[in-house]
Amino acid sequence: KVIETFTTTTSGLLSLSDWLSSFKVTDVVMESTGIYWKPVWNILEDTFHPVLANARHVKNVPGRKTDVKDAEWLAKLLRSGLIEGNFVPPEGIRDLRDLTRYRKKLIHTRTSERNRIHKILQDGNVKLTSVFSDIFGLSGSRILEAIINGEKIEIHDLRKMVDGRAKSSINEIAEAINGRIRRHHRDMLHYHWEHISYLDKAIEDLEEQIDQLLSPYRKEVELLDAIPGVNKAAAATFIAEMGVDMTVFKSAKHLASWAGLSPGNNESAGKKKTSKTTQGNKALKTIAVECALATSKQNNRIASHRKRITKRQGKMKARVASAHLILTIAYNILKTGEPYQELGPDYVHQKQQNKEIKMIEYLKKKGYTVAPSEKETA
Repeated sequence: KVIETFTTTTSGLLSLSDWLSSFKVTDVVMESTGIYWKPVWNILEDTFHPVLANARHVKNVPGRKTDVKDAEWLAKLLRSGLIEGNFVPPEGIRDLRDLTRYRKKLIHTRTSERNRIHKILQDGNVKLTSVFSDIFGLSGSRILEAIINGEKIEIHDLRKMVDGRAKSSINEIAEAINGRIRRHHRDMLHYHWEHISYLDKAIEDLEEQIDQLLSPYRKEVELLDAIPGVNKAAAATFIAEMGVDMTVFKSAKHLASWAGLSPGNNESAGKKKTSKTTQGNKALKTIAVECALATSKQNNRIASHRKRITKRQGKMKARVASAHLILTIAYNILKTGEPYQELGPDYVHQKQQNKEIKMIEYLKKKGYTVAPSEKETA
């Protein structure tokens, strides 16, 4: 064995690459430790075949834990073919993943700022939420800007600000905004409003960049967009997290397990104990559950599946089960390239009936006489 230590700077990693090449090394292995594996991967991926190992799967015996011994242990496992590398998407997909994840962070930040505006309005006795379902809509935004600018809002001003589709009357809106807004409230509203405007512009720019990176995957986006509950933003997240090449996953079950949408196994002495879902890709798991919830008011196979599971196991397990179903559909669509075919809400019932008919025909061929049950004759 030959052991050498290198720094993690670019020059140090280039020296590592030259050192490995001098020994005619073809495969290298490293542990997945946060984001610290990425600089090493970026330098070595063009010259060698790098393998990223899950730290939980390659733990050494306790009491023998040092960096050098870990390196020896990883090399021994790789040489024996005992390491199953983690999925690392190509560079274009990794860039798309960074953008989609950052977009989600900005949307969460914008929601937090809007909630802070709600809090300040309540503190200033302004009840806009009582007359508008969304105070950041067209009418609500105009009124908020007037409040922030310190304008005195009269009835005739409200008639110009409020859209004709508003359900509340002008007098009700005037009563709702009759509060006690102080200079401090206006200043705080101004800070939050400016931050929201900045976030809106940043999200818009991000979406343009995401759209450019998705240009090679237009076909895949259209295929995923046809799945109930999945829109173009969700399709972009699916592609960013799991890529478009489904050969990296052995089956749809492996993809679901990688995303954290499969139940864990906890069996000992022949007894199965309760086990939560496995840890996996949080971003993919979250968007799959959101897509499952988006089918609540629809009448299709996925909505019917979630309602059926809810009756037996409750809402939370039904959401995860339907998210698992959506991920399975996405896997098969990307693997075969065939568009989504809606099977209808009665798909499972019809499948069961067809199975019973086939069983009855099989028994009749064997010479048995099948009589209808009491329930069928009643």
